Amino acid sequence: MDLSLQTRNEGDWTVVAVGGEIDVYTAPKLREALVELVNEGRFQLVVDLEQVDFLDSTGLGVLVGGLKRVRANDGNLRVVCTQERLLKIFRITGLTKVFAIHESVAAATNA
Repeated sequence: MDLSLQTRNEGDWTVVAVGGEIDVYTAPKLREALVELVNEGRFQLVVDLEQVDFLDSTGLGVLVGGLKRVRANDGNLRVVCTQERLLKIFRITGLTKVFAIHESVAAATNA
């Protein structure tokens, strides 16, 4: 399955709505999008995973890399995720302590 990315601005935040599967084959597309946003000076990012069907360790690595990039510029990367199977991956890997995970884009941008 392919990966879809849609980017929009909500106030001071840039929202990246992701759909499909984030795996070893599709993760580079997400990485490129996050790097491009940071290079454009967008350091307040929300990655919306509500339409993601699958997330592997490569995808997690891309999210961690994105977080490091924005934090290097005093920014933030927040995640929107309510799917239990994806939340379980974040819990097992300990990334719930690294990422601010929210139930909606509105919650993420207003936190």
